[in-house]
Amino acid sequence: MPPVGALEFRHQAQRKSVEITRHGRREYVLLSADHYDWLPATAQRSHRTEDVSDVVPAAVARAEMDPKHAYLDELRK
Repeated sequence: MPPVGALEFRHQAQRKSVEITRHGRREYVLLSADHYDWLPATAQRSHRTEDVSDVVPAAVARAEMDPKHAYLDELRK
């Protein structure tokens, strides 16, 4: 039987990732097997921006940003 702490980490990892730190720095991340399997599948769905259909840039152009982030426009100037 695993130590009590290990069992608790396993239960937590079923709900969300668990970060394990050493000297205050993140060293490991414990994930459920389902979440781990999802990561490579997600990476394979990425595409080069130059290969997207015309629908994507048009949707981005129509998108509106939440006003609370308006200060970010200053960074583009």
